[in-house]
Amino acid sequence: MNDTDLLYRFGAALAVGILIGMQREYAGGEKKSEIAAGVRTFSLLSLLGCLAAMVSDLLNSPWPLVASVLGIALLLAINYYFEAARREPGLTTETAALLTLFVGALTYTHRVIPAIAAAVLITFLLSFKPALHQFARRLTVEDITGTLKFALISAVVLPILPNRPYGPEPFDVFNPYRIWLLVVMISGISFLGYLLIKLIGSKRGIGLTGFLGGLASSTAVTLSFSQKSRRNSKLSSSFALAITIAWTVMFLRMLIVVAILNVSLAKMLVWPLSASIVVGLIYCLFLYRKYVRGDEKSDVEFSNPFELGPAIKFASLFVVILLISKIALIRFGDAGLYFSSFFSGLADVDAIALSVAQLSADASLTIKVASRAIVLAAVSNTLSKGAIVIATGDPALRRAIWPGFVLMLVTGLMVAFLLF
Repeated sequence: MNDTDLLYRFGAALAVGILIGMQREYAGGEKKSEIAAGVRTFSLLSLLGCLAAMVSDLLNSPWPLVASVLGIALLLAINYYFEAARREPGLTTETAALLTLFVGALTYTHRVIPAIAAAVLITFLLSFKPALHQFARRLTVEDITGTLKFALISAVVLPILPNRPYGPEPFDVFNPYRIWLLVVMISGISFLGYLLIKLIGSKRGIGLTGFLGGLASSTAVTLSFSQKSRRNSKLSSSFALAITIAWTVMFLRMLIVVAILNVSLAKMLVWPLSASIVVGLIYCLFLYRKYVRGDEKSDVEFSNPFELGPAIKFASLFVVILLISKIALIRFGDAGLYFSSFFSGLADVDAIALSVAQLSADASLTIKVASRAIVLAAVSNTLSKGAIVIATGDPALRRAIWPGFVLMLVTGLMVAFLLF
């Protein structure tokens, strides 16, 4: 190891120590109280970790690093004792200090990028204390239970499922591992949107709620704001903005979902889905500038999107739609697939999009036909949500939303069927 490389590693250790230390210094300034460790202490701890790791490496013995960790841990324990005696308990700074020591040691092993990533993550967790505490207070027993169930199906059930197809050819579409992997993926995207809503809050602005709700469930956003427009007609334009944002995010979500399973198909879908996304964004900007003042806030009730029952139903629906799509393709050709995609999309756009992506990945149909089928599913799903607006929304909401609704549908269809 040359001097330049060694300087680089110690420089990285110093940088991560300064980053974490600055946050602790700022936190202490906010409280207007003395802190046990600030930017200098954290910088020295990180450098100590790097130096201890170097000495351990030179002596080919772990004891210098172990001794450093134990010594610092003892000092932190003593400091905690005196803080507790002053009725100022709290292990956040002590834990961050110990982590900084390990991050400094990590930089010496030439894993600078993971060390920097760890430092950023530590700083993030330290900086967002109020938001994280508020997030924890918003959680319910159902949220905790749903999280545990999601962890169960993704970390315990998924790895033990067989990864092979079952059934007679050409209908051997039942692969337990791949089907459950898709369930985990879709549930994970919805779950992420739900957690963001819990973290940020659904009263931070109608537009933000529409965006996050589009990740969790654009149908829930459509139904909730349509019903609210009946009770508060003056906010119909704002509700139309949120609904349009949620629909636009749905097209983006579809593109991401398909890309995970079939990158080639996703590349083909970029143009038609992006065209709908661009039109949706332009109409959102129009609604915002013409009607919305930016200060209207509303709330949408979202339930935890992950439960075992709906997850099993989605898996069953996916298998059924995949089987129907394959039968329609064999029996009626491309027209049969288009027909099944349109009517399946009325109920669930994710299931049909994944089914078509799977068929395309298995070379059962061309990418061109698959892209058109998925666009049709997106169109029919948007039509079903448009029907929700018509059936449950205020007339002012319908007037505000229909131009963007029509433009998004027509644009996607034209690009899909005229350019491909």
